[in-house]
Amino acid sequence: MKTGIFYGSTTGTTESVVDRVKVLLDADVFTADDIDKAENYDFIILATSTWGMGELQDRWLDGIEKLKNLNLSGKKVALIGVGDQEGFGDTFVDAIGIIYDEIKDKGITLVGKTSTDGYNFSSSRAVEDGEFLGLIIDENNQGELTEERINSWIEKVR
Repeated sequence: MKTGIFYGSTTGTTESVVDRVKVLLDADVFTADDIDKAENYDFIILATSTWGMGELQDRWLDGIEKLKNLNLSGKKVALIGVGDQEGFGDTFVDAIGIIYDEIKDKGITLVGKTSTDGYNFSSSRAVEDGEFLGLIIDENNQGELTEERINSWIEKVR
């Protein structure tokens, strides 16, 4: 299955997570600026950090507008969110919730939801039916769990 990862990263943390996922899935990687290439992939992974008070990462500001116009029908899609649950517990990884809201009615199959167990936050747009919409990484507070979380998620989306 041809896999493409599209991401936005400001401090490099999301990029680092994407680099690990890329190797494990033999995926092509692009910044969110190149989201128009997503139509060429069977499996699309959208990755971002959350900034400010629950906002999209800068590269996704234009990327989300492009994403709205793409034909994603029949595509398998997964999400990766990077955030700080202790510093921003009321908007934790909201950005993937924003992205999901734009694509959920485009005929996609969302894969890779994960449990909220083990996280400490009060609110998140990235939670649906008691699960996170994708892989959630908090390098600031739980960096020691990153490798395990990535590996478990990879097994799930394969």
